[in-house]
Amino acid sequence: MQQESIYNLIPKEYVPPPKEPMYRSAYPSGLTPTGSTFNNHTTSRPKVNNINGEFDLVRGPHSHKGQSNSLGRPKGSYKPDSTMFRLKNTGTMGSNQLPEVKQYKYPPSVRPPVPKKDEKPIHGLKSNKNYIVTNAVENILSAPKQIVDDKQWTEKKDYGKVPDYLTKIQQSISSEYEIIRNMHISEAEEMDKQKYLMTQEEVEQLKKGLKKKWESVNKEYQSITHIRMIDTVGLKRKKEQCEKELAQLEKDIEKLNKNYVFVDTQK
Repeated sequence: MQQESIYNLIPKEYVPPPKEPMYRSAYPSGLTPTGSTFNNHTTSRPKVNNINGEFDLVRGPHSHKGQSNSLGRPKGSYKPDSTMFRLKNTGTMGSNQLPEVKQYKYPPSVRPPVPKKDEKPIHGLKSNKNYIVTNAVENILSAPKQIVDDKQWTEKKDYGKVPDYLTKIQQSISSEYEIIRNMHISEAEEMDKQKYLMTQEEVEQLKKGLKKKWESVNKEYQSITHIRMIDTVGLKRKKEQCEKELAQLEKDIEKLNKNYVFVDTQK
């Protein structure tokens, strides 16, 4: 910490700090970028290049640097040419002569001219005309308007006939209805083909088989119902299964009592 002293009132001479040396990279300025596609320009190498970050790439048939692919043109190309300067009569105008001066003409005015100071308007004109009476007399004496006869639409050639576009629309609608009707008929025929009519012998044979099945299930069910205490899960499930089977068999036997029995072959 600087202590207080009377000598500090005297300004000290400024000593500039030493200038640091200019920074120079340890890598060369023309180092090719790593993992870039810029190195493959004008070459036959695919994808990225210089993955290892090498300083000098292996030269191929083409160099990755073009002639003018740097910051600006090559050295020496900016040197001025002493022969290229603006010569006489080579400007944009073609010559140093000014165009001919022409007198400007104003376009003709559409408005009427301003009256002069000697042209005074006529004052004091009065009219005793009664416009209300005059208008009434003109309307009374005017001839009535001629009513133009309307065209006789009933005398047209196509009067009372259906237009052609309505006929076409009706035909298209009827054809669509016919196609839909044929589709329904074909579907109904396909459904009829899938059904099979059982004969009376087949129905009787099926009834006998269902009755035998019903008797066997009923016998098993009766053996379970005589038990006083159904206290196990297996017996409960067996009883419920027998009840479902008996109900289903009774429904099937009732369906076979009809006059005609069809069988769906698709199921």
